[in-house]
Amino acid sequence: MITAKLQNAINNQIQAEMYSANLYLAMSGYCMSKNLKGFANWLRVQYQEETMHALKFVDYILERGGQLELKVIEAPPTEFGKPAEVFEKILTHEEHVTSLINQLYAVAVEEKDVATQIFLQWFVTEQVEEEASASEVLEQLRMIGDSSGLFYLDKELAARVYQPPAAPAK
Repeated sequence: MITAKLQNAINNQIQAEMYSANLYLAMSGYCMSKNLKGFANWLRVQYQEETMHALKFVDYILERGGQLELKVIEAPPTEFGKPAEVFEKILTHEEHVTSLINQLYAVAVEEKDVATQIFLQWFVTEQVEEEASASEVLEQLRMIGDSSGLFYLDKELAARVYQPPAAPAK
């Protein structure tokens, strides 16, 4: 059984993950409207990943006998600037999500819930990957600036596909 404090913290994280999904979908639409289909694709894949993250938390809270409480999700912005500005926002957002995962982990430690600590290890590792991925694209954008290299990078990002994580062995 999950404690009320941990249940509330996980429900808050579900809300944060769904906001992330909506943010990336809004960014994808924005990039598509700017004819940057590769950037739009990269962000659409990110949207799928964030939705899957939220669902992992939903499944976990229910498996532990907790009560799912879906909370209101704030609407994301609709304007994001140049591609480098988009990825600056992405990196800042992922750093924020990392802090939320770290806070959630701290609650699991405080509640002495080892199962949740183990469950959260996947998200800790995932956030390292999320920040690195956003940082990599941002650095590439900074190197190429507004040159024609932007279109090459756009084409490269179009190749990204959603890969759901392997189901854990039961």
